[in-house]
Amino acid sequence: MSEPKPLALITGASSGIGAVFAQTLAARGYDLALVARREDRLRQLADLFGRQFNANCTVLRADLTREEDLRAVEIFLTGATDFEMLVNNAGFGTLDQFSGGPVESHDAMHRLHVLATMRLTHAALRNFSKRGKGDVINVSSVAAFIPNPRSTSYYATKAWINCFTEGLYLELKNAGSQVRVQALCPGFTMTEFHDVLGTGRDFISSKWWMSAEDVVQDSLRGLEKGKLFVIPGWRYKLLVACTRLMPRSVLHFALTKGPASLRRERVRQEKPEQT
Repeated sequence: MSEPKPLALITGASSGIGAVFAQTLAARGYDLALVARREDRLRQLADLFGRQFNANCTVLRADLTREEDLRAVEIFLTGATDFEMLVNNAGFGTLDQFSGGPVESHDAMHRLHVLATMRLTHAALRNFSKRGKGDVINVSSVAAFIPNPRSTSYYATKAWINCFTEGLYLELKNAGSQVRVQALCPGFTMTEFHDVLGTGRDFISSKWWMSAEDVVQDSLRGLEKGKLFVIPGWRYKLLVACTRLMPRSVLHFALTKGPASLRRERVRQEKPEQT
């Protein structure tokens, strides 16, 4: 009898970074639990990965902003055997003034990025404690380091993910645990994210766009090295480093009065926002 495969649960697995995580982990010998709202897309991927990699794939159709759906995934994690990796990837963005748009979109973002990440991580860590090992990758963003006056909730929730993951890292280190945690902070990535947002991809040079495959490979390499924060791409590493050294007043000027602000305004005028 062959040994059971490790299980990885990935949220937001129907496309983009989540789907690439699923494909890459299946190729590395993981069974999968795929979580997203689009059940038809999840089943297509489950069938594909089953054929390609002989992966046993469980489809969990869930909207993690809904309490009953989130609770169902928590229960699955609590009872999952051979569970070794959680990828909290599900997320979305908006582009509007905080007070100008509907509060419901901000509420949903906080439920998804903050509450769902917290509760699924808690369930995962309790499961990992049975074997003393496991991995959690929380997909954050370069935006966590750079406030945007038209993405307040996105910036704030991604910054929370970084702080939360760092706190867990220190807690686990103090306890001598073998469980690894990572905050993955990609920049502009070629996924459906910006298509849904309605901004297109021509507002910034193509040199700044990365493939989801490169982002996932950087994440998993960083995990093997025990890196807490993984920022894929040298341009983004440099950008974050400069931002951290820059006086906050200078950063605020650049974001509200400088060229970056003017470019965002042109994008807004040329292409109406969708949320």
